[in-house]
Amino acid sequence: MSAPPIRLVAFDMDGTLVDTVSSWGYVHHHFGENNDESLRAFMNNEIDDNEFVRRDVALWRRHLPEISHADLTSILSSVPLMPGAAELIRTLREHGISTVIVSGGLDHLADRVRDELGMDESLANGFETDARGGLGRGLIRVPVKRKEEVLRAVQRRRQIPPEETASVGNSEIDVGLFRASRIRVAFHPQDETVVANATDVVRDKDMRAIIPVILEGRP
Repeated sequence: MSAPPIRLVAFDMDGTLVDTVSSWGYVHHHFGENNDESLRAFMNNEIDDNEFVRRDVALWRRHLPEISHADLTSILSSVPLMPGAAELIRTLREHGISTVIVSGGLDHLADRVRDELGMDESLANGFETDARGGLGRGLIRVPVKRKEEVLRAVQRRRQIPPEETASVGNSEIDVGLFRASRIRVAFHPQDETVVANATDVVRDKDMRAIIPVILEGRP
């Protein structure tokens, strides 16, 4: 029997839908900072997502003590879309395929990308805000190392099984998405772990190359 058509595509954001490796890193670069030490500690399981976020915000507050939601939105407004992203999402939408962002990046950017591309949903991380829009406690909607759980929750809500799901990511942290998907696309991959776990690899930095992979077998 032939495989069922894809009805849902889950996308990583940073390095996938947008042409920057990390939305968090983009903000660090804006302030002339980097979070290499915290990233090492996180990847070595020495700190969790919440502590990772707390340390990142502490770096920004060295330069802008009253940093706000609006400040982050403004900084991230210049992040470019990945080439071919608009054409890819438009084509999927024309075929009735739902699209969702599942990202450990910042929701300030994910929400813009969702709206700009006409996607169905965005799940990413952000912050509580006070009455003036100042940043408060981090909101971890997508634990970076547990993306699979987030995607499975989307599938349950939309009543779409893994067999009718595809996912697109560029690094080892997207392998969690792959575990809940039949078609697993490593796009412009950063490492060989994501390649080893993919069903398809697109090395060109053009998202239009993903279209035939997702639509294969459709009328």
